[in-house]
Amino acid sequence: MAIVVHLEDVLKDRRMTSKELCALVGITEANLSILRSGKAKGVRFGTINKICWHLKCDVGDILKFDGILGDDDEA
Repeated sequence: MAIVVHLEDVLKDRRMTSKELCALVGITEANLSILRSGKAKGVRFGTINKICWHLKCDVGDILKFDGILGDDDEA
């Protein structure tokens, strides 16, 4: 996947557990785990907005483009 998720790093920097973030954002631990692992195929802007607000970060702090087009994106 061309998008790398750095959510775990931001959580550590903020000294927040994923369980705490789930409660604040209103998502399940399973869904946050899928996002953290980089296996999510999509995420709602509203969810990203809440995550960034509660972590006091920018989207670019948690999602990075690695410069490689993923295999599943090629036609």
